[in-house]
Amino acid sequence: MSTTTVNQTDCPEVKVPLPLFFTIGVVSLAENLLVVVSVLLNRNLHSPMFCFICSLAAFNTMASLTKTWETLMIVFANVGQLEKKGSSEMNLDDVMDSLLCMSFVGSISSFLAIAVDRYITIFHALRYHNIMTMRRTKTILGVIWITCGVSAVLMVRFFQSKFIMICFVAFFVVSLAMICFLYFYMFMLARIHARKIAALPSSSGGKFGRQRWRGSSMRGALTLTILFGAFVVCWTPFFLHLILLMVCPMNPYCECYRSLFQLHVVLMVSHAAIDPAIYAFRSAELRHTFRKMLLCSDWKQRS
Repeated sequence: MSTTTVNQTDCPEVKVPLPLFFTIGVVSLAENLLVVVSVLLNRNLHSPMFCFICSLAAFNTMASLTKTWETLMIVFANVGQLEKKGSSEMNLDDVMDSLLCMSFVGSISSFLAIAVDRYITIFHALRYHNIMTMRRTKTILGVIWITCGVSAVLMVRFFQSKFIMICFVAFFVVSLAMICFLYFYMFMLARIHARKIAALPSSSGGKFGRQRWRGSSMRGALTLTILFGAFVVCWTPFFLHLILLMVCPMNPYCECYRSLFQLHVVLMVSHAAIDPAIYAFRSAELRHTFRKMLLCSDWKQRS
């Protein structure tokens, strides 16, 4: 997406080699496809949380595939095989921009859904399976994907409008605030509940079972907090770029920051490669599934 302006500045634009974009895109594409296939084919992972994680990996797969294809198009254009300003090329560029926007909106929507799921798991444990049924989970995922698709098309179609750009940035900021508040509230309540459980007599029935349940749920919440932290680190520079583009489009100091745009894109693309590594590090079930898949073993369900 074109988000740079041409101003007089002492800061030259930082260029990132195309092979680096291509390498990151291919690696992240392979990793996220591995996550999606693992969740789909391992029955032990057919739970609401892993369905949302699968959705997040699918959006990351979309971003990786789009950026890899865009890199190939740039290579073909540089060697004269494609017209940089041809009508079909411009339409294809709009499609890729829409897919990238969709992957962003979908990622942050998936994070929000996962945060709510973890909250219900921890604080409504007895009613969790009645609240978060698989049917309800599929409905939530359907709403997320349809809403993200429509939003992405509108964003790219009217992106030159300052109002749309403001809405795009506002969505990012408001979503970050909501998820951060939910995680903070969740961890604070979990700390209070842990103290109450610890104060119970050791002979109290179900005490250790509740501790194990909350420990497992909090471990899942911590994993998703790490995922969300990586998302914030990788995407914030790009949104700061957009904010500066709106606030100070002609300021040479702002232009110096915008000269790092390609580095911001590298961070965005790298995010799709970082997530699967966090899944594998934090989830024993996913590690087991990955290992079985890579060794071509009978991995559909753990014995």
